[in-house]
Amino acid sequence: MPLVEETSLLEDSSVTLPVVIIGNGPSGICLSYMLSGYRPYLSSEAIHPNTILHSKLEEARHLSIVDQDLEYLSEGLEGRSSNPVAVLFDTLLHPDADFGYDYPSVLHWKLEQHHYIPHLVLGKGPPGGAWHNMEGSMLTISFGNWMELPGLKFKDWVSSKRRNLKGDRVMPEEIARYYKHYVKVMGLQKNFRENTYITSVSRLYRDHQDDGQDGSISTQHLQIEKSKFVKRNWEIRGYQRIADGSHVPFCLFAENVALATGTLDSPAHLEIEGEDFPFVFHSMPEFGAAISKGKLRGKVDPVLIVGSGLTAADAVLCAYNNNIPVIHVFRRRVTDPGLIFKQLPKKLYPEYHKVYHMMCTQSYSVDSSLLSDYTSFPEHHVLSFKSDMKCILQSLSGLKKIFKLSAAVVLIGSHPNLSFLKEQGCYLGHNSSQPITCKNNPVEIDAYTYECVKEANLFALGPLVGDNFVRFLKGGALGVTRCLATRQKKKHLFVERGGGDGIA
Repeated sequence: MPLVEETSLLEDSSVTLPVVIIGNGPSGICLSYMLSGYRPYLSSEAIHPNTILHSKLEEARHLSIVDQDLEYLSEGLEGRSSNPVAVLFDTLLHPDADFGYDYPSVLHWKLEQHHYIPHLVLGKGPPGGAWHNMEGSMLTISFGNWMELPGLKFKDWVSSKRRNLKGDRVMPEEIARYYKHYVKVMGLQKNFRENTYITSVSRLYRDHQDDGQDGSISTQHLQIEKSKFVKRNWEIRGYQRIADGSHVPFCLFAENVALATGTLDSPAHLEIEGEDFPFVFHSMPEFGAAISKGKLRGKVDPVLIVGSGLTAADAVLCAYNNNIPVIHVFRRRVTDPGLIFKQLPKKLYPEYHKVYHMMCTQSYSVDSSLLSDYTSFPEHHVLSFKSDMKCILQSLSGLKKIFKLSAAVVLIGSHPNLSFLKEQGCYLGHNSSQPITCKNNPVEIDAYTYECVKEANLFALGPLVGDNFVRFLKGGALGVTRCLATRQKKKHLFVERGGGDGIA
């Protein structure tokens, strides 16, 4: 059942929304939850294990976390995110999680409807974003409770759906169903529009009047008050795909835009000769489909897997478990402290440490042939692919080797699709001459509001700002909500005191 009746799809677009969120994955869902008026408070019985943080929380126990000084609360905290608010919110939701503890959250949530800020969340598919497209055979890297969103425990939800819970890690399709259910059970559906594709987001430098633009995505049920205090800063254009497959264009106006697109849209390429041959894949779903269709069954030639991250490790496991020999090529040394395996406890992630052990102990040497199941090539790169399904590898010393393959899988990261922004969004990054990436060139934001440093009224959260784990992207929703709620409060004070036009 669609989240919006198609009969109400097109509507007068003279209204300007306070917020439009682009992306309906966990970042967008969590931001919608908080903009809908849900507020976190310190629970009456809660004692945070960090005594300094707990004493700070006690100072303003009567206030929601959204109404407190996030910089003050974040001070001195450390965690696996470079964004201080992400670390703060994570330690409130999962105290001491990185030390292996499963302490309950110190927060409880209240719905305060007077804090509702009208908004729309636009996504290509159902709520949950890229989780609906992930390869189903792999366990998620995080524990189920780290994947949950505020107010609905993942364990409670999954225990009502599953016969038995074996371990704490779960399948991506379960996470996708949980996110979709979350939007429904939290009453957020009115804010979500599916099957929407954004073609442009552009800043308006004047008070833009309707000039015969196309229809608009329905803003019905959003409780929007027409007000001169909501400024028309942004024009969002795109189309919505409806049931008969046709595209209905829309145009929306917004005071603020939040980018929550994730970074899985465009797999990174090696940019080498032969990479577009059909035997070269660039995603786990492509590789998984080739295996499930039996295309690699009984092949004696190995599969080449390129990359040293967790997705590449998933591909190694997938091939290994299907008795397909593997050549594993990566640029780093096996002792490189930046390898993700170094950050994962062995007891909790045995399968990834199995891959790492093979990377270290089953590496290629010039005086031996390929091993029957797996051979690693540390500090190597692929020079080219050939039409006869051969590849040329090169070592640091310049030594070249040629191997015959049954397939190749290039898993070296991905880029977000920000084609709807000027300069593909590059100008928003720390390095404006490079594309935005989660790891090397995230969007540059204010550390506490998540507003883009180079563009006012434009916010970014989740993988776009380096928070790849669901645990940490929730902090972005807190930072954005606090910023918007504070600005809204200032506007209302100005109105009450008899202020005039020109509120920014």
